[in-house]
Amino acid sequence: MGHDKDVPAGIVDCALYEDGVRKGGRIPLDTALESAQDVADGFVWIGLYEPTNEQLAAVAAEFGLHPLAVEDAVNAHQRAKLEVYGDIAFMVFKTVRYVDPTEVIEVGEVMVFLGPKFVVTVRHGLASPLTGVRRRLEAEPELLRAGPSAVLYAVADHIVDEYNLSGQGIAIDIDEAEFMVFDTARSRGDNATERLYKLKREVLEFRRAVRPLAEPLGRIVRGELVAVDPRIQEYFRDVEDNLLRVADRADGFAELLTGTLAANMAQIQSRENADMRKITAWVAILSTNTLVVGIYGQNFVYMPELRWRYGYPIMLTVMLVLSTLLYRGFKRNRWI
Repeated sequence: MGHDKDVPAGIVDCALYEDGVRKGGRIPLDTALESAQDVADGFVWIGLYEPTNEQLAAVAAEFGLHPLAVEDAVNAHQRAKLEVYGDIAFMVFKTVRYVDPTEVIEVGEVMVFLGPKFVVTVRHGLASPLTGVRRRLEAEPELLRAGPSAVLYAVADHIVDEYNLSGQGIAIDIDEAEFMVFDTARSRGDNATERLYKLKREVLEFRRAVRPLAEPLGRIVRGELVAVDPRIQEYFRDVEDNLLRVADRADGFAELLTGTLAANMAQIQSRENADMRKITAWVAILSTNTLVVGIYGQNFVYMPELRWRYGYPIMLTVMLVLSTLLYRGFKRNRWI
């Protein structure tokens, strides 16, 4: 997507909406708020992607954003939270993208500045692009008539849906790891420990992104954010329900992986013990023969049985019988 010459490179889109309908194409940043104030039921939506300090400073100056919130939006790496500065609300969402081939969670952030006549979204990372959110909202003018809070709802709903998709990918990989651990019929001796530890780390990262969002969403559902239009209030309850389901599922992933790791370690220990029993059994069998050979390998002149005609085959027979008896005993006790 190209950029208008009047819009800084960090701004993906800057649009004016009136009565739920977009008015024309992009508008210049320096007249955006003025344009919204000239329209009774209008507001401006500015979308930024990884803006520089200068680009975000220009937006902050135009819309009077609080310096502390602007600093958070530039630096990113924030927990999900909701803060209110006068008549402007600032909300942080952690975004996630599950890269299935490498089984890695990529975490990003979306910040939303919510004002009476504007909404500014700032996105960091590759997860949860908002271009599709804007298109879907523009196709629903009834919802968009609720103003900036409709954008906040759409962003929250989209990000939580992305959580659910990532959770589905994690669930599939956990099932595959479980199969590696518990499929005793597989022909190759795969060790699932490394994969399980990696999945556990990614699940913890997933939980850190999902769980903290419950508190700010709960505040919105309880009506603590006056900037949210009453017409859109009930929509946030549905988002909160979906989030809590995903969070509970993430907790279940963590518990399941902990149990699977314990089972895998127990299996490894069992295999090691079985190997040690086998080694011990064969050492015992060989040691018996070694003892006999060692005694009769001495070069003493007056050792008995040295001149027996059948001494050699008798000793071989004795060693074979002892080895056979020991082997059968170990086999019966499943040491071999």
